Amino acid sequence: MNTQGPMRPFPVPDKSALDTFLADLEALFKEMDAAYDTVSRQYGFLCQGCTDNCCETRFYHHTLLEYLYLKAGMRTLPPQVQDEVLERACQVNRKMADAADESVRILCPLNQGSRCRLYGYRPMICRLHGIAHELRRPDGKILHQPGCDAFLNHCQKLGKTDYIPFDRTPFYRKMAALEQALRQQSQYREKIRMTISQILVCP
Repeated sequence: MNTQGPMRPFPVPDKSALDTFLADLEALFKEMDAAYDTVSRQYGFLCQGCTDNCCETRFYHHTLLEYLYLKAGMRTLPPQVQDEVLERACQVNRKMADAADESVRILCPLNQGSRCRLYGYRPMICRLHGIAHELRRPDGKILHQPGCDAFLNHCQKLGKTDYIPFDRTPFYRKMAALEQALRQQSQYREKIRMTISQILVCP
């Protein structure tokens, strides 16, 4: 299993500067959520859990900003709940380490009764996953993705075959700009490639 991730303490900005970065990320997440909800309502699609649960998908996260935001979310939980989540995260990491195939599905340690314990702090991919979308590359090429199986089945049942534009590009660009500013101020240059369970247990 590839466990590439930060192995040293983060030289993050002072608390005031960091709070500003996290507030900017919160605002960006609200913008993402509003755009996603607008398009999903037009499809009549509501994610309510399914057999192909995205909380069992091994998503990797790559930004220092989302790492710190999730850590901030953890500190809002009662100490006993934090301990429980960390123990589950350790169990997930052990299972992932034992799994030769990265496609093996293991439930996210934040999932409790089909609900995310840190829903407001979940990373970008957790917010944008599901509905059909497009991404505009720097070379001008537009990449289209059809959405998850639950979304496709929903559209098929309702006969909704027309694509409703949902462009992720502006959100990716804003996230990249925030990440670049944070890394410049903190002088942190290491690459991050971590699952939620790895982030939770990382010092």
